[in-house]
Order: sequence, then C-alpha cells, then structure tokens
Amino acid sequence: MNSPQRHHRSHPAGRDSSNPVPSTPGRRLVLATACLLTAIGCRGPGFINPGNSWWPDSWNWSSRSQSPGDSAGSKKSDADRNPSEVGDYVSISGLGMITLEGVGLITGLDGTGGDPRPSPFRLALLKDIRRRDVPNPKALLRSPRTALVIVRAYLPPLIRKGESFDVEVRLPPGSEATSLNGGWLMEADLSERAFIPGEGVLSGHVFARAKGHVLISHGEGDVGELAGVVRRGRVPGGGISRRDRDLTVALKNRYRSVRMARRIADRIGTRFYAYNRHGVREPLASPKTDRTIVMKIHPKYRDNFPRFLQVIRKIAMREDDVSRQVRMQQLSSQIEKLESARETALSLEAIGPKAIPFLKPALDHTDLEVRFHAATALAYLDDNSGAAVLAEAARHERAFRVYALAALSTLEDAPSQLLLRELLKPLVICDTEGCSHRGSPIEGPCPRCQAAGRLKQSAELQYGAFRALWTRDRLDPTIRGEKVRDLFTLHEVQSSGRPLIHLTQLQRPEIVLFGTDQQLRTPLAIQAGNHIWINAQSGSPTVTISRYQVGRPPVRRTVSTRVADVIRATVELGASYPDIVQMLVQAQRQQNVAGQIAIDSVPRTGRVFFRGGGPKTGTRTTLGSANSTPNLFSTMQSNTATGSAGKADSSKDQQAVTPAETDQEQDDQKNASREGTGGAASLADRRDTDQVPDPETRSQDDSGSRFPFLEKLFR
Repeated sequence: MNSPQRHHRSHPAGRDSSNPVPSTPGRRLVLATACLLTAIGCRGPGFINPGNSWWPDSWNWSSRSQSPGDSAGSKKSDADRNPSEVGDYVSISGLGMITLEGVGLITGLDGTGGDPRPSPFRLALLKDIRRRDVPNPKALLRSPRTALVIVRAYLPPLIRKGESFDVEVRLPPGSEATSLNGGWLMEADLSERAFIPGEGVLSGHVFARAKGHVLISHGEGDVGELAGVVRRGRVPGGGISRRDRDLTVALKNRYRSVRMARRIADRIGTRFYAYNRHGVREPLASPKTDRTIVMKIHPKYRDNFPRFLQVIRKIAMREDDVSRQVRMQQLSSQIEKLESARETALSLEAIGPKAIPFLKPALDHTDLEVRFHAATALAYLDDNSGAAVLAEAARHERAFRVYALAALSTLEDAPSQLLLRELLKPLVICDTEGCSHRGSPIEGPCPRCQAAGRLKQSAELQYGAFRALWTRDRLDPTIRGEKVRDLFTLHEVQSSGRPLIHLTQLQRPEIVLFGTDQQLRTPLAIQAGNHIWINAQSGSPTVTISRYQVGRPPVRRTVSTRVADVIRATVELGASYPDIVQMLVQAQRQQNVAGQIAIDSVPRTGRVFFRGGGPKTGTRTTLGSANSTPNLFSTMQSNTATGSAGKADSSKDQQAVTPAETDQEQDDQKNASREGTGGAASLADRRDTDQVPDPETRSQDDSGSRFPFLEKLFR
C-alpha cells in the first residue's frame, strides 16, 4: 500500500518550511488593531467623537455629507458638548412679503377724476372692464367720477386663502385726476408684475383681489401742499388672498440628502403636530425633496410666527430621554442668568411640555427680565403660571410689552382673560417724592402719604390689550363691537381715565371708543366727506347731521352729542369709513373731542430697557428688532422692511445706541394725534412704524413713484 505523498510549497531561502509561524491570540489582536487603525485613517477623525466618546450614533458610515448626528457637522455641538439643533442645518424661507401690483378703477369721485392718457395700463384696464361685460368702457374711463389707479399690495407671510390684507392705491404720473377722496376701488386682480424692455409690463399668476373704500390723509394745508397726499391712499383690509403661503425649510448644501430631510421633518413633526378632522395626528412638517421641507405654523404661534421660527431652530436633532433630562437640568440653572435667560427659555420651550417644571422656578426670580422670559415660554407651552408676570411686564416695561401681550393672547383660561381686561384701564400711581409707594398703583389716596395719585395712561397699552383680548375672544362682552353697515367695526369699551378714540388704517377698518359716554363739545361745525355736515350750537345737547347733494333734496338727522350716536347717524346718511375718520380727526383738531385720538398705536419692538438695574446702574439693552415683531402687532407695509425677516429668529439682545427716554410713556403720547398742535396724524402716509420712533407725515409728489416698473415704463 502506497503511503500518501505530501506536496510541499516552495519557500524563500532562509525560511524553514517545516516550522510554520504559530497563530497566537496576541498576533491576532495586533492584526485586528492594525486593521481598525487603517479604517479610522480612511474615515478620518470624525470616527472618534471626543465629546461623546465611542457611540454608534456618532460614527460616520456614509461617504456623503455628514448628518446632524455627526460631530463634524456642528461646531456648536463640539464646543458646547450639547446635541445639535435644527437651526444649524437649515435656513427658512417664505417670510418676506410678496409684492403684488395691478391696475384698478376708482369710482364715486366728486368730479375729481379724469380720462387716463394712453398707456399699457389703460389697455389693461379696458381689457379687464370688457371681461366683466361692463357696457361702454371708454365712456366710463372718461367720466370725471372715475380714475385709473395703480394698485400695490404686500402679501404677508403665512397668510391663508380668504384672509385679508392692506392695499395701496396711487394715481399714475400724468393723470388728469386730482384727488381720490371719497372713492371706491372696484375689484382688481393683483399679481406679480415686471417690466420687460420691448415687451412691456408682464403679469404672473393672480395671487389676490382687492376692493373697498379708499382712505386718504386729511392733514391741514392748501391745495398745493395736499396735492401729493390726495393722489394716493389705502384700502384697509381690502385685499383678499387667493392662496395659502407656507414656510419652506431649506437644507444647507453640505447636509442635503433625502435621509436628512426626512430626519429633520421627523424631529420638527415630533415637537409640533395637529389633528385633522378625523382626529388623526399629523406632523406640521413634511419633506418634499432632498433639500426642502414644507412646514405649517402651529395654531399657538399663529399671531407670532417669528417666535415659532426661533423655537424651531432650537429643537435638538439627536437626544434621548436621559440626555434630555440632563440638559433640562442644566438649562434650569442657566435661565437664572440675565444674559442667557432669553435663549435658555427658547431652548426649554423647544423641548416641549416636559420642560414646564424647569421653567416655573424662574417665575420667582428677583429680576423682571428672567421672570418675563420664563413666563413667555410657559404661555406658549399652554401653561398660565406666568400670566400675572406677563401682565406686570406689559404694564411696567415698554420693551417687554409687545411680547407680553402677544403671549397673553394665546392663553385661553379665565384668569388670563381678566388680566387683559385690567390692562384696558389706566393706572393711578403714587407720585409723592420720598414715599415708599411711589410708582406703585393705588386706589384713592396713597395709604402711606395720603396724597392723591397721578394718572398713568398709555394709549398704546390700552389698544394693545384690546387687540390681544379681541384676538383671544372676539365675543368677550368687554370689547364686543358692532358691524356698522359692513363698513367698519365700532367698539365701546368701558374705561376710566381720559377718554380715548382709536382709529386704524392697517389690517381692518375699526373704531374703538375707550369710555362709553364720550361727548362732542359744542359749538361744532365739521364735515364727513364731501356731502355731509355736522353742526351744533354752543351749549346744545343735540347735533344736526345734514346731507346736501346736487339734484337731491337735503336729508337731516338730529341725535345727541354722544360720539357713538353721531357716528351711527352719519353712516346712515351715506358716510364711509374714510368719511368718519375725516370727521373725527377734524373734530379733534378743532378741540371738539374731550380726550385724544390715536392712530394705529400699537406696541413696538427694539425698545431700550436697563438690564439689572435702573438708568444709572443698569446696562442699556434693546430687546428684539423690527423683524421679530409678532404679526399680531405688525405694521410693516413693504417687502423692504421684511427683506431680512428670515433672520428674525437669530436676533439677540444687543447694546442700544440710542438714549432711553426718561418718561415711560413719552412716545406713547406722541403716537396719539397731537392736541393743540394744529396738525393731524396722517392716515395714508405712515410707513414702517416698527422702525421709526414716532409716526410721521410724509408727502411725495406724483413723480416720486414707489412702483419700480412704473419708473422704467415712463422714463
């Protein structure tokens, strides 16, 4: 039997083939370590996360751009050793106002219209009139009771289909019409427009339609001084949107991927969601592409979308229950520091209801700033524990007022409603030098010095509280109003102190009478529009309202001197909202009104306060900016004012460069139309009151066009 033959491999010289190298555990460990180090070298230093140790979630197994969980993807995470946030990986768009333009027809003018000269706008208007089957359109344009106008509007962000917004109208350069006073804007289509050389004005999709009474300024002056003013006006709430506008979250290029968009949408949807009509929970963020996420606003932030964006950016991308609990413990101590209180409150708010117990201790802090930021975060978490703090901040600190009132408007409990009602009333404070109660509200004589107090009244605070209460519950009996012939809303609010009449030229036509028994002083001779006169003899308890029009018999009404009764009777004779505004401003100018008249007197952002003390010991600081204004009190009118709205969520407290006012309510009084100054606040010329300290009356001639495509067309 032959024995099996062995076949030996050839070996290099010097090696003993009969003694192979033994495979020991130590050698295997060395080989494994070498392979591991080779892999680390290929993957780069991102494989090891020194801040989070070796943990599978921190490994980067993808050769594409890093994910929010990667340590290299967020320098802030490496520096602070905190979970990365949504704001580190996205940018948010859809916040600017869309400029809409169109051509419209003003009717109802009292002989101040005229035939428009030949232009592309005349052709566009004729085409629109024919489309509506109006007979003899050319004769209509030639009538002195009509005028062609350029219509411009700014479609606000996050507007929903069917909601209203303000519209501006202006006579084009060279128009034969002289005034828009008393006019009505017929329905006009609004779209994005551009002037293309060689092709003229091109229109895009129709975003909205506009119509309504034209409100113009009624300042004093001769015909020449008012020539530019009466050639333009505004239709408050005259535009109706035809589509919804949502937010768009765009991933930064280095994080762009379908997987990343889904992860970010899941994180946002976990924190913010809603229920559909079937009771099914739906996230408010949904990924559309590898770069974009479409997001709807949460109802709690409907009237303050800048804060919604701030909270979105603070949502942690990678955080388990244990790390979240540890972070909340850390944030609860950081909120006690004045410099970090605002950002810390936003971070806790982004966590959700689980952070409520960590916010409540800050309500007992000695500094109002810390209490205010904690109370604001609690309000948006639907907790009313800080409602009293918000009312205190709105009453005593003007820099916090706009945010405090916006937060109070989100609370639906009865105590918060009562606090807003109290803010409708002015305060009487002790003003005795050296008294320990100086600056504190009192009822009757001061209990310490027995001196009578000083009335502290702010038109801005009263109307701000009114708007917050109206937003919260329009049927509240304290502020419930009546619709006057579908032209405007009239509210009579029971209030002590000096009578106040508040008028609006933005968002919606509205008249608010603070003081239910306001009387007009006699003798009286004022006008409402072109055909209505209001007269009263000295000492007379009644007022006679007369309407005179060519070809018609005179019509008269006799009513009491109550302002509300005069307004209702004047409307019955055919007056419009602009006519009523003209009547009240004229009455105030002639000192026929007992109190003051304020126009769009709303709280503003970017005001100065002294952090950590008073004017002598505190640090002068501003809170917020024009771009962080809650849309509950927004007064911005142009897209230039919102060009950087996307940065609203990154605005932080900064050192102020302007001196603070010594009187807490100094600019509130300037917001009212001046008594005894001989002037009147302009109703059509105020622009961007968020960015200017006081309302201004501006006047432009017809050559100072604010329509870019018009300037190019007629250049």
